[in-house]
Amino acid sequence: MAKTRKSREVRLIPITFEDNVVPGMDIAETLLKSMRRHHQRFRQGDILVVKHKIISKSEGCLVDLDSVRPSAESIAWAEQYELDARVVELALRESRAVIRRRNGILITETHHGFLCANSGIDVSNVDGGETALLLPKDPDRSAANLRRALQRKTGLTIPVIITDSFGRPWREGLAEFAIGIAGMKALRDDRGRRDSHGYKLKASVEAVADEIACAAGMVCGKLNRTPACIVRGLNFSAGRSNVRELLRDPETDLFR
Repeated sequence: MAKTRKSREVRLIPITFEDNVVPGMDIAETLLKSMRRHHQRFRQGDILVVKHKIISKSEGCLVDLDSVRPSAESIAWAEQYELDARVVELALRESRAVIRRRNGILITETHHGFLCANSGIDVSNVDGGETALLLPKDPDRSAANLRRALQRKTGLTIPVIITDSFGRPWREGLAEFAIGIAGMKALRDDRGRRDSHGYKLKASVEAVADEIACAAGMVCGKLNRTPACIVRGLNFSAGRSNVRELLRDPETDLFR
């Protein structure tokens, strides 16, 4: 049965990496090594938030861009908007549908079901533009594997959320989204409860995992070598969940 953690104060504790992540690296051990270096340790009730890049790198989700042979369509689109045709081609390969293609912006639905630019492919913070980084093949499984590894090494059951930065309809700027989760509920359903005025809530389903991802994004950044953070003191419901619970069914998605 799910348990709810209660606290009055929430803390965001950054975990800084000094080592470059390479394929095959033990992320759990690297996290703990970094934490020991900074006199940090996990506590029961903590949540670990991890940027997807260190997961993707450790899992070898890397593509040499020189190995990509773009189609004539990708080349034409790239030339029109001064883009890298190889990245365009790779984005199309990593998608199951193209949602929008306009003014040099390519919005796709990834094989995971995420709606984002260029299928979440990134070339920043990799090796200067020679290699593209893909999303993890199964972020929920990656989160579960990291959670199990940390439990073996610490004896603690720490929920894990893997995040990435996506754009949003109608809003400028990027925000963090949960793309993988293990050990806690992704949503909190308050429907049927009453507010302080006695009104029964009818549509209040809160995307807790995304809220945590955004909070962690305040201390995890692209430029400060801080790919992970501990969220301490937050109410959460422990239990099994998956990121698919956060994805809206196309039949009810009015914005595609």
